Amino acid sequence: MIRLNKKSSKKLIVSVVALFLWILTGPVGPASAQDEHGDDHGDEYPHGDEHEEDLIVLSPDEMIEFNIQVAEAGPGKIELMRSLPGEVKVNGNRYAHIVPRYSGIVTEVLAQVGDEVREGQVLAVVEGDESLAPYEMTTFISGTIIEKHMTLGEPVSRDKDSFVVADLSNVWIDITVYLRDLDLIKVGNATTVRSGSRGSSVSGKISYVTPVVDEHTRTATARMVVDNPDGYWRPGMFVMAEIKTGEFSADVVVPTSAVHTLEGRSVVFVEEHEGFEPGRSPSGARAASGWKSCPGWNRVNAM
Repeated sequence: MIRLNKKSSKKLIVSVVALFLWILTGPVGPASAQDEHGDDHGDEYPHGDEHEEDLIVLSPDEMIEFNIQVAEAGPGKIELMRSLPGEVKVNGNRYAHIVPRYSGIVTEVLAQVGDEVREGQVLAVVEGDESLAPYEMTTFISGTIIEKHMTLGEPVSRDKDSFVVADLSNVWIDITVYLRDLDLIKVGNATTVRSGSRGSSVSGKISYVTPVVDEHTRTATARMVVDNPDGYWRPGMFVMAEIKTGEFSADVVVPTSAVHTLEGRSVVFVEEHEGFEPGRSPSGARAASGWKSCPGWNRVNAM
């Protein structure tokens, strides 16, 4: 088992239904710990009558019924993370503006927004103003038409795009970097990006960080290049990026799912021989995998 400090062997409750424990027994009384900023916490677990009041006793059947699980705390690696907003953008290196070679009148429009086109494919036919001879407008790259700015019979000229074609099989994810994070976000940082729509994610590394800060937003941009074969990552989609900025090893870590809020304070339920009682919350860093370090907690051995 896990032993914390010098008390009897203990395990940590890793259940998201710890709220049931609170409803079943009533609010848990304050722990002896004062805060997480270096004050003297004393012993992490109550004694005497207070110990008896805080103790939660559950039968094996109740543990099964409410899906309360117990897991051991032990050594682990803490990955320091930054969560930053981002947006999917067209890959600027796979992007083409199609303009007429000569001014003229549109006589045929052969493609629409959303069409998949191949390099060299004819998109429209224009009759030149000077020669009155028709010529074909073709695309320079394969991809998807994302903009169209011409209609049949419309006059067109070289100073305006007629079509915009983008290869969406590979996109940019541009991540907003605030001033406070500029020293942490670097090329090569491991990054996981998640969308809010259906929780899809993609992992990669930061490939570029802008060398200047935007004068209006006072932010920089970090970029991740993402393969997008199924077209899920659509330009304009907002995302959240989890960027790894460092890591360290810890003697004892607990899953963040084991940390609950009772009476406005964070606690971890610990298994005693007689039942479960709330212990002082871990105050260390959160890991990418959902774990927190527990500075000051001593692991003696694991069951």
